Amino acid sequence: MGEIVLAAKITHVPTMLLSEKPGKLEGCRQQAIDGQREIARRARAAGADTVVVLDTHWLVNAGFHINSNPHFKGVYTSHEFPHFIQNLSYEYEGKPELGDAIAAKATERGVHTLSHQVETLDLEYGTLVPMYFMNPEADLKVVSIAAWCTVHNLNDSRVLGEAIAEAIKESDSKVLLLASGSLSHKIWENELYEANNGTFTISREFNRQVDLRVLELWQKGEIATFLKMLPEYAQYCAGEGGMHDTAMLFGALGWDNYTGKGELIGEYFPSSGTGQANVVFPVQ
Repeated sequence: MGEIVLAAKITHVPTMLLSEKPGKLEGCRQQAIDGQREIARRARAAGADTVVVLDTHWLVNAGFHINSNPHFKGVYTSHEFPHFIQNLSYEYEGKPELGDAIAAKATERGVHTLSHQVETLDLEYGTLVPMYFMNPEADLKVVSIAAWCTVHNLNDSRVLGEAIAEAIKESDSKVLLLASGSLSHKIWENELYEANNGTFTISREFNRQVDLRVLELWQKGEIATFLKMLPEYAQYCAGEGGMHDTAMLFGALGWDNYTGKGELIGEYFPSSGTGQANVVFPVQ
């Protein structure tokens, strides 16, 4: 019998990669990097052999989609931030049978989901950045699920999350489940970026205050209250990918029946106008 051994909402900002290179940004994201390494350490200690990443940088327009390739290998440069992520080499093993099972369970529940084994279907940086820090030895198998869902409702993402948990339970996998996306996500307007030191600031004080309240709710275990505000939070604070990763995460954890308390690993921090954090949610 499989299980989710650890779950987390995590950042994937590209400046984490630049933080490890000589230059003006060297060291700037060390606490976020350390946080992800600690999450990975805990997951391995709990027996994790697989990572399921809910990736808000994989945009889909129809249906839900899972990258279930048996093997991933490539060199990635970001189209969005080519000055931040260039020539990032990666190679991981996948777990096709788990991706297929998740898609089947979700479709049975009325949420049309496709599992793909297509060699040319690459990973996006919502998966690649955290895997760079959390899976450097490539000992954990990877399944990536699209979570930038443009024409989807959050309840369907909740159902997909339930299907993820059910499929994992019926598998032989010990899973680290990662919702890879920001909190608020209003990137600075281009003409305001430089004047506001945009790499290190948030674009709206309203967003920062709501982010801090959300973190407080998570840490107090008031998940049911948070879920009531999730649709408006995603809308008014421009949640990354519509915050479908977050709906999937809590769907997998039991939605408003989940009574665990989030643990902030490191610090909340702004990046390019957005709000970022690494938060662990214990599995009940």
